[in-house]
Amino acid sequence: MSSIQLKRGASDKSLPPVEQQAKIDDVRKLIGPVDDKLPELCSEASILRFLKARNWSTKKASKMLNETLNWRLQYKPEAIRWEDIAQEAETGKIYRANYCDKLGRPVLVMRPGLQNTNSPTGQIKYLVYCIENAIMNMARNQEQMVWLVDFQGWTMASISVKVTKETANILQEHYPERLGIGILYNPPKIFESFWTMVKPFLEPKTHKKMKFVYSDDPKSMTVVEEIFDLNVLDVAFGGRSAAGFNYKAYAQQMKEEDVKRLNYVRSGCSSPYSYPSSSLSESQREAMDLDRDSNASNEGRLSAVEEQVQQAS
Repeated sequence: MSSIQLKRGASDKSLPPVEQQAKIDDVRKLIGPVDDKLPELCSEASILRFLKARNWSTKKASKMLNETLNWRLQYKPEAIRWEDIAQEAETGKIYRANYCDKLGRPVLVMRPGLQNTNSPTGQIKYLVYCIENAIMNMARNQEQMVWLVDFQGWTMASISVKVTKETANILQEHYPERLGIGILYNPPKIFESFWTMVKPFLEPKTHKKMKFVYSDDPKSMTVVEEIFDLNVLDVAFGGRSAAGFNYKAYAQQMKEEDVKRLNYVRSGCSSPYSYPSSSLSESQREAMDLDRDSNASNEGRLSAVEEQVQQAS
């Protein structure tokens, strides 16, 4: 039996653990000997995400995984460094928040109204960099992130349909089951026509994860209240923290994390939590445990929170 925890989630139409393991084994046979290229991508936890994204079809999951393998080998997302995307980050249009949600999921704050470049290539590269950074900072028992999208200052000129389509493609095709929930905060009326154009690019599962929240609608605001600790949430989203975004401090943090990520990649891992415990010293294991505990989600609360979010939306 697998060393990872195979289970039937409360809100996930899943399979019994034994059947899940059989599906994982089938995918491994179908993809062949590619484990040595990107071992983390071919881990059981990763294969399980691809299977869920393709409704447990081993053939479709294998095809999707192989396409992601080729994409990663060509695009090399793990090689993107702060210096490559520093200009894209200047306005704080995307950044990883310094807090997690109540379930321990890292949060990517997105402010499309602060778009500061005209290069779709650079914009997508920065998005990929942020996704990779969020994954690297996930606790060992966490696989998903939250997208918190602030529409202040947004206009139809803020982002192109092309970039939105490519964003959806990358998220859905190469980072399956990584998005836990996306909160669209105070989208203007004009966004409705834009949303109509981009909805066809979204898979039903992704579309259902997107929640519209309005600060003047108490019912929709319960989504935010159920997911976040308001004491750490930015005031821009109805929270009580005035920390905001500081480019200089964030740049320094990302440079330090780039060094950390480089060490993980050299070790054949994508995350500090990918290291086998036997290869770490006692002090390293203790440090990782403390870090993990500070961000880890309370799995027992997951189904309750998701149910409340569904009722509020």
